[in-house]
Amino acid sequence: MIAYLVNLATLVAIFGIAATSLNLLIGYAGIFSIAHAMFFGIGAYVAAQVALTFSADFLLAALAAAVAAAALSLCLALPALRVRGEYFVAASLGLQMMATTLFAEAHGFTGGVGGLVGIPPARILGFDVASPDAFLALALVCLAMTLLVVRTLMRGSFGRSLMALRDSESAAEAFGKDVRALKTLVVVIGCFFVGIAGALFAFHMAFVNVESFTLEQSVVLMAMVIIGGAGTLTGPIIGAIALLSLPAALSFLSFIPSTEIGTVQQFIYGALMTLLMIFRPSGLVGLSRGVR
Repeated sequence: MIAYLVNLATLVAIFGIAATSLNLLIGYAGIFSIAHAMFFGIGAYVAAQVALTFSADFLLAALAAAVAAAALSLCLALPALRVRGEYFVAASLGLQMMATTLFAEAHGFTGGVGGLVGIPPARILGFDVASPDAFLALALVCLAMTLLVVRTLMRGSFGRSLMALRDSESAAEAFGKDVRALKTLVVVIGCFFVGIAGALFAFHMAFVNVESFTLEQSVVLMAMVIIGGAGTLTGPIIGAIALLSLPAALSFLSFIPSTEIGTVQQFIYGALMTLLMIFRPSGLVGLSRGVR
């Protein structure tokens, strides 16, 4: 039981980072991307390749993963500069579908559908962090650093400019805000942090394949943000706890066949998002927009 809870807490920390990075786009900048799993996957694959080919040092692998995800985020930033609203959602959907196909077919880099196996345990400056407790501590440190950076950014002029962009892009531009630079920068920062989450995921699972980085995963990350509270600091973490704890809770209900848990889980995700949009659109944490 303890081992299960440690594993669950580690996944909550990892997906908490991923959801927080998506919250930068959705909650603070008003950029609704459904391609975030693409960058989560890029981070995981790059970290896995670094660990398998060069070194299992987490700092090196995470840095490479974050930089690669941030650099390739320009694929998302460029559509964001040209289109908005439902047109951007469609553009990000196209990117996610392309990425899923590439992850499945790029055997030399991703291992194809079979994925990459045998990822060695993480090390930091020569010290082993392979034990579940040590890796949980590492994931929590990364989560805390992510939250600290996001909180600092959102309480400064950059955060105020982002929220002005979210509320009205035309008004922000009229007040002299560089909308193109803001959009590009927030996408790069968000993808940098989801790259770190991808690196943690790869080391934690010791195996990665395309099934973890599909459109469904992007929708789950968005659900974490919306259910927890978009535009809040702790909302995505609450969303991650709620959604990751749900499968375990369903497994205790004997009247639900184990083969149907996934289907019931998806139904509950959808119902929660629908009900929250009707009765509590600011999510479980949010009462009004802003950093909390």
